Amino acid sequence: MDNLTNELIVALQYLLPGFVTAWIFYAFTSYPRPSQFERVVQALIFTILIQSLYITLQEIEILVSDNGEKQILISILLALLLGFIFTFFANNDLFHKGLRFFKITKETSYSSEWFAAFSEKITYVVIHLDDGRKVYGWPLEWPTEPNKGHFLLAQASWLDEENIEYPMVGVENILIDATGVKYVQFMEKIWEK
Repeated sequence: MDNLTNELIVALQYLLPGFVTAWIFYAFTSYPRPSQFERVVQALIFTILIQSLYITLQEIEILVSDNGEKQILISILLALLLGFIFTFFANNDLFHKGLRFFKITKETSYSSEWFAAFSEKITYVVIHLDDGRKVYGWPLEWPTEPNKGHFLLAQASWLDEENIEYPMVGVENILIDATGVKYVQFMEKIWEK
């Protein structure tokens, strides 16, 4: 029994960095969390990357320690670094931007077209509500999915049928439930012209 416990502890120590990297990625991106099985597979892939990086650093003599406790600490630090690097690349579309440049893909790194539109189109929006009303404002936050969550708008105004603006006096921000939104317009950046 003790032998099995020791082997389980060693396996968990080996896999822990991969789980840390996966946790960081899903905590700081808009990607929905995959199923338990997919998370384990991703953690294994991250573990392979981290262990390969660790071995590479040992081979080029940046790391010279074979101490088990130091190896765990260094692996966790590499996991943190790798997690934040993957998060940065996903949140800024950098990996896929390079692949698009070489005509390898037309995809983006964003979790959905919805999220890509809000990330790339930094401008005022008009939110058309299901009841026919329109709200104009600057999106501070938006839902990661179109059918759940809320929009947080600053400098909000109501728009009438002729698009005449009626500022919401005394309102700093307005929170709009995404389930009541029909569609969103991204306005031209007329202040840049």
